[in-house]
Amino acid sequence: MRILVIGQGAREHAIVRSLAQGGEHELHAAPGNPGIAALATLHEVEATDGAAVAALAAEVGAELVVVGPEAPLVAGVADAVRAAGIACFGPSAEGAALEGSKAFAKEVMAAAAVPTAMAHVCTTETELVEALDAFGAPYVVKDDGLAAGKGVVVTSDRAAALAHGLACLDRRSQSGERPAVVVEEYLDGPEVSLFCVCDGQTVVPLAPAQDFKRALDGDEGPNTGGMGAYSPLTWAPADLVEQVMTRVAQPTVDEMRRRGTPFAGVLYCGLALTSRGVRVVEFNARFGDPETQVVLARLVTPLSEVLMAAATGELDTLPPLRWRDDAAVTVVVAAHGYPGTVRAGDEIEGVADADALADVHVLHAGTARNGEGTLVSAGGRVLSVVGVGADVDAARERAYAGVEAIALRGSHHRTDIAARMPEPIAADDATAETDDPEDDIHSAMLSTEDLR
Repeated sequence: MRILVIGQGAREHAIVRSLAQGGEHELHAAPGNPGIAALATLHEVEATDGAAVAALAAEVGAELVVVGPEAPLVAGVADAVRAAGIACFGPSAEGAALEGSKAFAKEVMAAAAVPTAMAHVCTTETELVEALDAFGAPYVVKDDGLAAGKGVVVTSDRAAALAHGLACLDRRSQSGERPAVVVEEYLDGPEVSLFCVCDGQTVVPLAPAQDFKRALDGDEGPNTGGMGAYSPLTWAPADLVEQVMTRVAQPTVDEMRRRGTPFAGVLYCGLALTSRGVRVVEFNARFGDPETQVVLARLVTPLSEVLMAAATGELDTLPPLRWRDDAAVTVVVAAHGYPGTVRAGDEIEGVADADALADVHVLHAGTARNGEGTLVSAGGRVLSVVGVGADVDAARERAYAGVEAIALRGSHHRTDIAARMPEPIAADDATAETDDPEDDIHSAMLSTEDLR
């Protein structure tokens, strides 16, 4: 099969690597990165230009296009590819609005009776202040639109929460967008990521994972796009996936179909296992980074079969997915300054040494070749180092052995990825609800009057 993958990060490198291991495919990527170049033919294209992507897909004779990042999906790239008569894995622009607008996602969750945090969509400073006062600390303030994983602030500092909310409103106003920021209640309990592959009607879950959003050890520092992840989650309740499918993923897909905008692609369910049961923290409309790196490292079923079935509406014919019993851990090596202003152009050494280690592989994210052909940093999250082992401890040891083999001036990484697990959660605890479980659903979207 000829497959074109759109994107240039570690997520796309993980997808290409999994496709390469799962069959004799002719792989293309645009724009790709130096790591992907070892597995696929690279092409220059503007990833958010639907017409250009569709033209490239036709030029290379792609039978399947896989759109990795969120920005092209929100821009309607998948629509353009499908309009050209080419199978595409990724939701339409209308479907991708589940990630492109947190306010829209809350609206869909309310309509589908999906349990989530109470929230208010603020469009003015006055509404923002009222929402912060109503919910209290810890404050959760989210940019309504795409923000590359850095649009969320969770803090007990009211001034910081207000400043972030005002910055979000101002940024959207300056760009000509509708000013909107979402303030919501804080959800207690460990967070879990579950990718659900959808074809507009059928939903197939992948293996759960947990990522680490904060920049520094001990979950300190600012939010990032993710500094590491691991899978499986041996502490999670045995019926977690079943609960998410029944209460979250399938109702959401059913609601999108009811609206006439079927969702086909990956529904990323970001979840909190709270004292009141499973709650949705956020939806994304694509594979998450860095969770994809560990989930696909464990997948045995050829990825091409899964993605093509979703793209062609045939997930109901797909046999049950097969998984390795092994665990996987990924650690992100970030550039100097990340998640703030990063320094680019620093030479990266030791990638081949890390790749040569048993059960270790390195996925490129923010890398490039300079004029002399030397591998250099070219982004905030530069590399994802993945270790696989019989259990999480073994996988973690291998991932960090790979990190130690790599040299990048000024880089940093967390040293505690997968070091501590939450206490095991019994199924009854994870699915416990309040006396009236619909309380959270009906109040998921609060009006200004509600806050007063």
